[in-house]
Amino acid sequence: MTTMPTDKRTDQPLLIFSEAVVVRSGKEILHVDSLTLPENEHVALLGPNGSGKSTLIKLITREIFPLHREHPPVLFQGHERIPLVEIKKHIGIVSASMQDQIAVHLPAIEVVCGGFFGSLGVPQNYVADKQTYDQCYSVMETLGIEDLARRDILTLSTGQARRVLFARALVHDPAVLVLDEPCSGLDPQGMHYVRQTMRALAQMGKTIILVSHYPEDIVPEIDRVVLLKDGRIFADGEKKQLLTNDIMSELFEAPLQVTCRNGYYSLVSEY
Repeated sequence: MTTMPTDKRTDQPLLIFSEAVVVRSGKEILHVDSLTLPENEHVALLGPNGSGKSTLIKLITREIFPLHREHPPVLFQGHERIPLVEIKKHIGIVSASMQDQIAVHLPAIEVVCGGFFGSLGVPQNYVADKQTYDQCYSVMETLGIEDLARRDILTLSTGQARRVLFARALVHDPAVLVLDEPCSGLDPQGMHYVRQTMRALAQMGKTIILVSHYPEDIVPEIDRVVLLKDGRIFADGEKKQLLTNDIMSELFEAPLQVTCRNGYYSLVSEY
């Protein structure tokens, strides 16, 4: 991989949450008392299904909004209100669910180009010029997947297609990458390459916000872990302090053992 410049950081934290509450159908599904996500710190959001991870990500991307309060519950770079287009320029998103939405035959580079338009491919009423495609190809080359550019996205392996989505998220050179279950549905080879990509991007200077059920997805470059349970922050701190047998067993409500090897943590059930 080659280097990729990142020059969109500010002195303000990326996000500050203060008494941010999300209600759905009259039921509180997320309540973040206090949480700060700096611009230059890699963070993993870890928790079981239903813990509030996806809701928190939607707060970050402004897909949903918290209950109104006198004091703003969410500040993005110090601002209560910021245009969605600016958030999309600053944050790139990769998710397994996004891959499931690809249902038409397109060259992979078309999917990457869709990152400029917030779509999975170039919309019919738009025309991408040569400079745009050159930039897409350059990003694919940076990730080492330039050979996939003209391949049909539906013929790629799940792991290859997931790396194409990484390229899509990077075309506008965002400072922050939100990775929502990036290894979901992948075989061991696909997991290896996706985690390798995460590490490389973190080393390039991209801020990584990882969302996962599994400590195995937390690459060594990520040191801070925010644990979520029942729509609340269960714990927040250094992974070496939180990824322990007792804490993980309490978080997932199952007897678990934690092992660490070469900077990677993993969980094993006690049968």
